[in-house]
Amino acid sequence: MDTIWRKMMIEEYKKIIEANLEKYFDEKLQNPEYKLFKNVIDSMKYTTCLGGKRLRAILCLEACKIFSRQYETAIPCACALEMLHAQSLIHDDLPCMDNDDLRRGKPSNHRVYGEAVATLAGDALISFAPQIIIEKTPKTVEPEKIVKLLYEYFIAAGAFGIVGGQTADIEAENLNEKISIDHLQFIHKYKTGALFKCSLLLGAIIGGANDDKLNIMRKFGDKFGLAFQIKDDILDFTSTTEIMGKTVGKDENSNKSTYVTIFGLEESYKKLTNTIEECYDILNSNGLKSDVLIKIIDSLK
Repeated sequence: MDTIWRKMMIEEYKKIIEANLEKYFDEKLQNPEYKLFKNVIDSMKYTTCLGGKRLRAILCLEACKIFSRQYETAIPCACALEMLHAQSLIHDDLPCMDNDDLRRGKPSNHRVYGEAVATLAGDALISFAPQIIIEKTPKTVEPEKIVKLLYEYFIAAGAFGIVGGQTADIEAENLNEKISIDHLQFIHKYKTGALFKCSLLLGAIIGGANDDKLNIMRKFGDKFGLAFQIKDDILDFTSTTEIMGKTVGKDENSNKSTYVTIFGLEESYKKLTNTIEECYDILNSNGLKSDVLIKIIDSLK
Protein backbone atom coordinates (compact mmCIF):
# COMPACT_ATOMS: atom_id res chain seq x y z
CA MET A 1 0.00 0.00 0.00
CA ASP A 2 2.84 2.43 0.88
CA THR A 3 4.43 1.87 -2.53
CA ILE A 4 1.13 2.57 -4.31
CA TRP A 5 0.56 5.72 -2.24
CA ARG A 6 4.07 7.02 -2.94
CA LYS A 7 3.59 6.50 -6.67
CA MET A 8 0.20 8.25 -6.58
CA MET A 9 1.68 11.23 -4.75
CA ILE A 10 4.53 11.56 -7.25
CA GLU A 11 2.07 11.38 -10.15
CA GLU A 12 -0.10 14.04 -8.49
CA TYR A 13 2.93 16.32 -8.15
CA LYS A 14 3.82 15.77 -11.84
CA LYS A 15 0.31 16.62 -13.03
CA ILE A 16 0.24 19.80 -10.95
CA ILE A 17 3.63 20.93 -12.24
CA GLU A 18 2.83 20.21 -15.88
CA ALA A 19 -0.53 21.98 -15.68
CA ASN A 20 1.04 25.07 -14.13
CA LEU A 21 3.94 25.15 -16.59
CA GLU A 22 1.46 25.11 -19.47
CA LYS A 23 -0.52 27.89 -17.80
CA TYR A 24 2.48 30.12 -17.18
CA PHE A 25 3.68 29.88 -20.79
CA ASP A 26 0.21 30.22 -22.29
CA GLU A 27 -0.42 33.41 -20.31
CA LYS A 28 2.50 34.97 -22.15
CA LEU A 29 1.69 33.42 -25.53
CA GLN A 30 -1.90 34.72 -25.37
CA ASN A 31 -0.83 38.25 -24.49
CA PRO A 32 -1.07 40.32 -27.72
CA GLU A 33 1.74 42.57 -26.49
CA TYR A 34 4.15 39.63 -26.90
CA LYS A 35 3.01 38.41 -30.34
CA LEU A 36 6.38 39.20 -31.92
CA PHE A 37 8.07 37.08 -29.24
CA LYS A 38 5.97 34.01 -30.05
CA ASN A 39 8.78 31.99 -31.64
CA VAL A 40 11.16 32.30 -28.70
CA ILE A 41 8.36 31.66 -26.16
CA ASP A 42 7.33 28.58 -28.16
CA SER A 43 10.95 27.44 -28.03
CA MET A 44 11.09 27.98 -24.26
CA LYS A 45 7.85 26.04 -23.79
CA TYR A 46 8.87 23.23 -26.17
CA THR A 47 11.68 21.86 -24.03
CA THR A 48 10.19 22.80 -20.65
CA CYS A 49 6.94 20.99 -21.45
CA LEU A 50 8.53 18.01 -23.18
CA GLY A 51 7.84 15.73 -20.22
CA GLY A 52 10.45 14.01 -18.10
CA LYS A 53 10.48 12.81 -14.51
CA ARG A 54 10.04 16.30 -12.99
CA LEU A 55 12.38 15.21 -10.19
CA ARG A 56 13.56 18.70 -9.33
CA ALA A 57 10.03 20.04 -9.04
CA ILE A 58 8.92 17.03 -7.00
CA LEU A 59 11.85 17.43 -4.61
CA CYS A 60 10.90 21.08 -4.14
CA LEU A 61 7.23 20.34 -3.41
CA GLU A 62 8.06 17.48 -1.06
CA ALA A 63 10.65 19.52 0.85
CA CYS A 64 8.01 22.20 1.39
CA LYS A 65 5.55 19.57 2.59
CA ILE A 66 8.06 18.07 5.03
CA PHE A 67 8.33 21.37 6.90
CA SER A 68 4.86 22.86 6.46
CA ARG A 69 2.47 19.94 5.75
CA GLN A 70 1.41 21.59 2.49
CA TYR A 71 3.08 22.01 -0.90
CA GLU A 72 0.89 24.46 -2.81
CA THR A 73 2.93 27.51 -1.81
CA ALA A 74 6.00 26.01 -3.51
CA ILE A 75 4.37 25.37 -6.92
CA PRO A 76 5.84 28.52 -8.58
CA CYS A 77 9.32 27.62 -7.26
CA ALA A 78 8.95 24.06 -8.51
CA CYS A 79 7.98 25.29 -11.98
CA ALA A 80 10.88 27.74 -11.99
CA LEU A 81 13.27 24.88 -11.28
CA GLU A 82 11.92 22.93 -14.25
CA MET A 83 12.46 25.99 -16.43
CA LEU A 84 16.06 26.28 -15.28
CA HIS A 85 16.56 22.57 -15.90
CA ALA A 86 15.09 22.97 -19.40
CA GLN A 87 17.54 25.81 -20.05
CA SER A 88 20.44 23.56 -19.13
CA LEU A 89 19.16 20.86 -21.51
CA ILE A 90 18.71 23.30 -24.41
CA HIS A 91 22.24 24.65 -24.06
CA ASP A 92 23.72 21.21 -23.34
CA ASP A 93 22.33 19.87 -26.63
CA LEU A 94 23.75 22.69 -28.77
CA PRO A 95 26.43 21.81 -31.37
CA CYS A 96 28.99 23.84 -29.43
CA MET A 97 28.32 21.73 -26.31
CA ASP A 98 27.26 18.05 -26.50
CA ASN A 99 25.87 18.35 -30.05
CA ASP A 100 22.88 16.08 -29.41
CA ASP A 101 19.91 15.93 -31.77
CA LEU A 102 17.59 14.02 -29.42
CA ARG A 103 16.04 14.93 -26.10
CA ARG A 104 13.32 12.89 -24.35
CA GLY A 105 12.69 11.02 -27.57
CA LYS A 106 12.03 14.21 -29.57
CA PRO A 107 14.24 16.46 -31.69
CA SER A 108 16.39 18.76 -29.57
CA ASN A 109 15.39 22.40 -29.36
CA HIS A 110 17.97 23.64 -31.85
CA ARG A 111 16.83 21.03 -34.38
CA VAL A 112 13.32 22.50 -34.25
CA TYR A 113 13.94 26.23 -33.81
CA GLY A 114 17.53 26.66 -34.99
CA GLU A 115 20.65 27.33 -32.95
CA ALA A 116 20.10 31.08 -32.57
CA VAL A 117 16.54 30.87 -31.21
CA ALA A 118 17.42 27.87 -29.04
CA THR A 119 20.30 29.80 -27.48
CA LEU A 120 18.06 32.79 -26.83
CA ALA A 121 15.29 30.57 -25.43
CA GLY A 122 17.75 29.09 -22.95
CA ASP A 123 18.90 32.56 -21.96
CA ALA A 124 15.30 33.70 -21.55
CA LEU A 125 14.39 30.76 -19.32
CA ILE A 126 17.12 31.75 -16.86
CA SER A 127 15.31 35.04 -16.20
CA PHE A 128 11.73 33.84 -16.74
CA ALA A 129 12.10 31.33 -13.90
CA PRO A 130 12.75 33.90 -11.11
CA GLN A 131 10.09 36.13 -12.68
CA ILE A 132 7.62 33.30 -12.02
CA ILE A 133 8.82 32.99 -8.42
CA ILE A 134 8.20 36.70 -7.86
CA GLU A 135 4.91 36.95 -9.76
CA LYS A 136 3.23 33.69 -8.74
CA THR A 137 4.34 32.95 -5.17
CA PRO A 138 1.42 33.79 -2.85
CA LYS A 139 1.59 37.26 -1.34
CA THR A 140 1.34 35.70 2.12
CA VAL A 141 4.98 34.61 1.79
CA GLU A 142 7.26 37.12 3.50
CA PRO A 143 9.51 39.27 1.27
CA GLU A 144 12.54 38.03 3.22
CA LYS A 145 11.77 34.47 2.10
CA ILE A 146 11.44 35.59 -1.52
CA VAL A 147 14.92 37.12 -1.30
CA LYS A 148 16.29 33.84 0.13
CA LEU A 149 14.60 31.87 -2.67
CA LEU A 150 16.09 34.09 -5.35
CA TYR A 151 19.53 33.99 -3.72
CA GLU A 152 19.63 30.18 -3.80
CA TYR A 153 18.21 30.13 -7.33
CA PHE A 154 20.87 32.47 -8.72
CA ILE A 155 23.70 30.53 -7.05
CA ALA A 156 22.46 27.33 -8.69
CA ALA A 157 21.92 28.99 -12.08
CA GLY A 158 25.26 30.70 -12.46
CA ALA A 159 29.02 30.34 -12.39
CA PHE A 160 28.95 28.83 -8.90
CA GLY A 161 26.36 26.22 -9.92
CA ILE A 162 25.38 24.53 -13.17
CA VAL A 163 27.28 26.94 -15.44
CA GLY A 164 30.49 26.38 -13.50
CA GLY A 165 29.90 22.63 -13.53
CA GLN A 166 29.29 22.57 -17.28
CA THR A 167 32.43 24.63 -17.86
CA ALA A 168 34.52 22.26 -15.75
CA ASP A 169 33.04 19.32 -17.66
CA ILE A 170 33.93 20.81 -21.06
CA GLU A 171 37.46 21.63 -19.95
CA ALA A 172 37.92 18.10 -18.58
CA GLU A 173 36.97 16.63 -21.96
CA ASN A 174 39.69 18.69 -23.60
CA LEU A 175 42.41 17.21 -21.36
CA ASN A 176 42.50 14.00 -23.42
CA GLU A 177 43.16 11.98 -20.28
CA LYS A 178 41.15 10.50 -17.45
CA ILE A 179 40.64 12.91 -14.58
CA SER A 180 40.91 12.12 -10.86
CA ILE A 181 37.89 10.98 -8.88
CA ASP A 182 38.00 14.24 -6.88
CA HIS A 183 37.88 16.20 -10.13
CA LEU A 184 34.97 14.09 -11.39
CA GLN A 185 33.02 14.52 -8.15
CA PHE A 186 33.60 18.27 -8.31
CA ILE A 187 32.04 18.36 -11.79
CA HIS A 188 29.07 16.25 -10.68
CA LYS A 189 28.53 18.37 -7.57
CA TYR A 190 28.03 21.51 -9.62
CA LYS A 191 26.80 20.34 -13.03
CA THR A 192 24.19 17.95 -11.60
CA GLY A 193 24.01 18.31 -7.84
CA ALA A 194 23.62 22.08 -7.66
CA LEU A 195 20.11 22.07 -9.10
CA PHE A 196 18.96 19.13 -6.96
CA LYS A 197 20.27 20.91 -3.87
CA CYS A 198 18.57 24.13 -4.92
CA SER A 199 15.29 22.26 -5.45
CA LEU A 200 15.32 20.98 -1.89
CA LEU A 201 16.40 24.33 -0.47
CA LEU A 202 13.67 26.33 -2.21
CA GLY A 203 11.00 23.96 -0.94
CA ALA A 204 12.45 23.91 2.55
CA ILE A 205 12.80 27.71 2.71
CA ILE A 206 9.23 28.34 1.64
CA GLY A 207 8.13 25.59 4.04
CA GLY A 208 9.76 27.39 6.97
CA ALA A 209 12.80 25.20 7.67
CA ASN A 210 15.38 26.64 10.07
CA ASP A 211 19.08 26.95 9.27
CA ASP A 212 19.96 23.55 10.73
CA LYS A 213 17.33 21.83 8.58
CA LEU A 214 18.47 23.76 5.52
CA ASN A 215 21.99 22.46 6.06
CA ILE A 216 20.61 18.91 6.17
CA MET A 217 18.82 19.58 2.88
CA ARG A 218 22.10 20.83 1.39
CA LYS A 219 23.88 17.67 2.49
CA PHE A 220 21.12 15.44 1.16
CA GLY A 221 20.98 17.36 -2.12
CA ASP A 222 24.71 16.94 -2.71
CA LYS A 223 24.56 13.21 -1.97
CA PHE A 224 21.41 12.60 -4.03
CA GLY A 225 22.90 14.53 -6.95
CA LEU A 226 25.99 12.32 -6.86
CA ALA A 227 23.88 9.14 -6.78
CA PHE A 228 21.78 10.42 -9.68
CA GLN A 229 24.87 11.14 -11.78
CA ILE A 230 26.49 7.77 -11.04
CA LYS A 231 23.26 6.11 -12.20
CA ASP A 232 23.23 8.31 -15.30
CA ASP A 233 26.83 7.30 -16.07
CA ILE A 234 25.83 3.65 -15.76
CA LEU A 235 22.77 4.07 -17.98
CA ASP A 236 24.85 5.74 -20.68
CA PHE A 237 26.83 2.50 -20.79
CA THR A 238 24.02 -0.04 -20.35
CA SER A 239 20.77 1.45 -21.69
CA THR A 240 19.48 2.27 -25.18
CA THR A 241 18.60 5.47 -27.00
CA GLU A 242 14.98 4.31 -27.26
CA ILE A 243 14.65 3.84 -23.50
CA MET A 244 16.59 6.95 -22.48
CA GLY A 245 15.12 9.30 -25.08
CA LYS A 246 18.59 10.71 -25.74
CA THR A 247 21.71 9.45 -27.44
CA VAL A 248 23.55 6.90 -25.29
CA GLY A 249 27.11 5.61 -25.56
CA LYS A 250 28.51 9.09 -26.16
CA ASP A 251 30.57 9.08 -22.96
CA GLU A 252 32.57 6.02 -24.01
CA ASN A 253 32.80 7.08 -27.66
CA SER A 254 34.15 10.52 -26.75
CA ASN A 255 36.55 9.12 -24.13
CA LYS A 256 34.78 11.19 -21.48
CA SER A 257 35.65 10.61 -17.82
CA THR A 258 32.70 9.09 -15.94
CA TYR A 259 32.30 6.66 -13.07
CA VAL A 260 32.09 3.79 -15.56
CA THR A 261 35.15 4.82 -17.60
CA ILE A 262 37.21 5.35 -14.43
CA PHE A 263 36.01 2.47 -12.21
CA GLY A 264 34.33 0.06 -14.57
CA LEU A 265 30.71 -1.06 -14.48
CA GLU A 266 30.82 -3.42 -11.49
CA GLU A 267 32.61 -0.97 -9.20
CA SER A 268 30.28 1.85 -10.34
CA TYR A 269 27.28 -0.21 -9.22
CA LYS A 270 28.93 -0.67 -5.82
CA LYS A 271 29.58 3.04 -5.48
CA LEU A 272 25.98 3.76 -6.49
CA THR A 273 24.70 1.38 -3.80
CA ASN A 274 26.91 3.01 -1.15
CA THR A 275 25.83 6.51 -2.14
CA ILE A 276 22.15 5.53 -2.08
CA GLU A 277 22.63 4.15 1.45
CA GLU A 278 24.17 7.47 2.47
CA CYS A 279 21.06 9.25 1.15
CA TYR A 280 18.84 7.06 3.35
CA ASP A 281 21.15 7.63 6.33
CA ILE A 282 20.93 11.43 6.04
CA LEU A 283 17.14 11.29 6.16
CA ASN A 284 16.91 8.68 8.93
CA SER A 285 19.60 10.12 11.20
CA ASN A 286 17.93 13.53 11.12
CA GLY A 287 14.38 12.35 11.60
CA LEU A 288 13.18 13.49 8.18
CA LYS A 289 10.29 11.25 7.19
CA SER A 290 9.16 11.34 3.58
CA ASP A 291 7.69 8.44 1.63
CA VAL A 292 8.14 10.43 -1.57
CA LEU A 293 11.87 11.01 -1.01
CA ILE A 294 12.30 7.32 -0.20
CA LYS A 295 10.53 6.39 -3.44
CA ILE A 296 12.76 8.75 -5.43
CA ILE A 297 15.92 7.32 -3.86
CA ASP A 298 14.60 3.80 -4.54
CA SER A 299 14.24 4.70 -8.23
CA LEU A 300 18.03 5.00 -8.51
CA LYS A 301 18.61 1.34 -7.64
